[in-house]
Amino acid sequence: MSLSSEHEPTTYCEAATQPYWQEAMNAEIRALVSNHTWDIVQAPPSVRPIGCKWVDKIKRGLDGTIERYKARLVGKGYSQIEGIDYLEIFSLVVKMTTFRVVISIASINNWHLQQLDVNNAFLYGDLTEDVYMTIPQGLHGYSSSQCCKLKISLYGLK
Repeated sequence: MSLSSEHEPTTYCEAATQPYWQEAMNAEIRALVSNHTWDIVQAPPSVRPIGCKWVDKIKRGLDGTIERYKARLVGKGYSQIEGIDYLEIFSLVVKMTTFRVVISIASINNWHLQQLDVNNAFLYGDLTEDVYMTIPQGLHGYSSSQCCKLKISLYGLK
């Protein structure tokens, strides 16, 4: 029953009405700004910035109680054009075989393992292409002619 008492918002407007979702979005913006993810620039006349969207998730404990509210800003990578916004797609991922080997080695050697929950994992590193994104909802004080020139990739980008 506790799983159905809270729901994840599907739009920014819905999330912005709740203080805990506002704080989750503010925490994500603070992390993105502190990691120098973008520069706010005037949109070049020949560029159409890609959009972005807030994805909100409720993180629950093993007993089903709410541990935290997580908001992630994702780029709408489906609107990117090969050769303009990106040249190739490559994403580092961990194979389960590698994970099992590491766990096995740790077990054999009686090593202590800990889990780490990374708040903001930037999987792709620095961008080599110029990628422009619209200013995220909730980031105030900028004009409609401005956009974010990404320096670090966001989730959702190609």
